[in-house]
Amino acid sequence: MSNDSSATAPVAAPAGSPETPVVTAELPPAFWRSRPWALSVLLLALLAAVGALLSWQKINHIQEELARRSTDTGAQAMEARTLARQSQEATRELSARLLATETRLNEVSLQRTQLEELMRSLSRSRDDNLVIDLEAGLRLAQQQALLTGSAEPLLAALKAAELRLVRAAQPRLSPVQRAMATDAERIRSASLTDVPALLVKLDELVRLMDDLPMANQLPGDSAVAAPNAAVDTAKAAAAKPGNAAPDASFWSSLNTRALSDWLARTLQGLRAEASSLLRVSRIDQPEAALLAPDQAYFLRENIKLKLLNARLALLSRQTDAARSDLAGVQTGLQRYFDGSSRKTQAAIAALQQVQAQLRSGELPRLTETLAALATAAAGR
Repeated sequence: MSNDSSATAPVAAPAGSPETPVVTAELPPAFWRSRPWALSVLLLALLAAVGALLSWQKINHIQEELARRSTDTGAQAMEARTLARQSQEATRELSARLLATETRLNEVSLQRTQLEELMRSLSRSRDDNLVIDLEAGLRLAQQQALLTGSAEPLLAALKAAELRLVRAAQPRLSPVQRAMATDAERIRSASLTDVPALLVKLDELVRLMDDLPMANQLPGDSAVAAPNAAVDTAKAAAAKPGNAAPDASFWSSLNTRALSDWLARTLQGLRAEASSLLRVSRIDQPEAALLAPDQAYFLRENIKLKLLNARLALLSRQTDAARSDLAGVQTGLQRYFDGSSRKTQAAIAALQQVQAQLRSGELPRLTETLAALATAAAGR
């Protein structure tokens, strides 16, 4: 207690004042020990004051930064507005220049179009004449090729036309030149008909027709009329003066040798006539069995006429007519003649070879070239 009382000093009262109780300037330590929350409050107040001071400083710093940034933003905005005005002025100037340039470009394009049209109108007549001449020459060459059966006129005409196109040097005629090259390659690779060899084969078939056996002909006969030939031979032999029937002088002379010869010849004639009355053979087609000898003769002649017609059609380059005649000849050979005979088989084989060469020997046409010329003449 003595230490606590000595820590505080008494304060003297002013003069002339009544006596008052003595008030100490500081709270005694017992006050703090008896009230610990007061110390906490004081500490919190000090911390709040320090925090407020720091916050105030931070706020002042933020305000200064905001003011500085606001100033910079305003300056940038002013600069941006200035640049925008300058850009607008430059854009208007460029728009005016672009409009003037477009106007001049339209004028130049119009002048160029007029100039191209003038040049086209000047060169169109020359190109049209060239196209017409080329088409006429190629059509004439195609007709010559059809008449001669050779591809040389077509190749020569294509080569001459290609040289004229190269000299003309017109870009719009390039498709015509490509079509000519395609047709020329196709003509060179095509297999054409060997007309002389076909004519030789047709002539051989015509000569072979008389030797072909008919379907109703016996193996030993040479033709349908052969059985009647033996009877005619016997009749002719009997009609000879030396082979006449013996008369009274013969019987009176009792020449037994002449009588035996006459009887032998008579029996031979009767045997030939009897053998012609009956024959046994196999014929698959009834109309071939019913063919009379005189009809067989006319059948051979008709087949020869068809072969000759096919020959003429081949010479005149009428392939369809030749093919039709050869088909009729093949039908007649297979129907009325003996198919087991080697001669008939050889004739049918030669006929089939001729037909095969006719099928593979079509002369190519200038279809692509003529189409390209028609397109160029139309101006497309």
